[in-house]
Amino acid sequence: MTDIPQEMPEQAADERELTRRRVVVAGGATAVTATAVALGAGLASAQGASEGKGAHGPGRLPTGSPSGTPEACYVLTTETTEGPYYIDADKLRQDVTEDEEGIPLTLRLKVIDAQTCRPVRNAAVDIWHCSALGVYSGYEDMGSGGGGGGGTPPSGEPTDVPTGAPPSGGPGGGGGGHQEPTDDTRYLRGTWRTDRHGFVTFRTVFPGWYRGRTVHIHTKVHVDGTWTDAGYEGGHTCHTGQFFFDEESVLLSAAVAPYSSNTATRTTLDEDTIYPGNGAEGGLLRLRYKKRDIGRGVRAELTMGVAPDETNDSAG
Repeated sequence: MTDIPQEMPEQAADERELTRRRVVVAGGATAVTATAVALGAGLASAQGASEGKGAHGPGRLPTGSPSGTPEACYVLTTETTEGPYYIDADKLRQDVTEDEEGIPLTLRLKVIDAQTCRPVRNAAVDIWHCSALGVYSGYEDMGSGGGGGGGTPPSGEPTDVPTGAPPSGGPGGGGGGHQEPTDDTRYLRGTWRTDRHGFVTFRTVFPGWYRGRTVHIHTKVHVDGTWTDAGYEGGHTCHTGQFFFDEESVLLSAAVAPYSSNTATRTTLDEDTIYPGNGAEGGLLRLRYKKRDIGRGVRAELTMGVAPDETNDSAG
């Protein structure tokens, strides 16, 4: 597996307190109302980076400003369902890969207070997602909803249009009550703390897909707790959401092993019943990779606007 640096260089950004949030991120552009203050533009496109677009807007959206320019204030990042396969495992680590095969993915997130735009420091950020073949650790007995085991990769056209919620008993991740783990595996799951600038970085692999859901990563943000040697204790969950990948990146990944052996019916971003269709605000990641060789690795970034004083655990 190609090595990707565990941490990206952190650049300080000007931070100004705003009493109101009035900037809406949608379709790759920043709309500013008469009462808003735009503090700057998003990241510039890197040469050779992904130019992929999902059905609801470009995959490259403003997500902060590691380059040193001031960033724009954001509305709250959309809350989504937790899904049935969350495990509060207190795996304090940035590299969650373990021995899982797949395209290396560096996921860099920034957590800010959506009202003031100030970074949220020392927050605990959880991520968890399925393997390249659509299997969740802790729930291997539940399979992947039909994926894995030979066959042909998905084409550029939707392979199925879901007519309802994901089937019960399979890892639909789209709702329903919490399922008890079936095994002790915990790959592709982890928790780490945000730094003083609100950044946190994880190393993992590009997720696969399973019947009923588009490619995604789950996340939770916890605040007001205490960091101990045993994990993160107390506090409350201020955000529960999911991150999404544009169609071009998914199709490119599908040609790379082991994704190419995933025969699960693929749900596109446009068909997904969970993705809210509102770009970065809804969790659509900004991706960077070489189009001709996505297998070398992908960098994903997003700024999450949260309400630290609120509780959003979406545990139902």
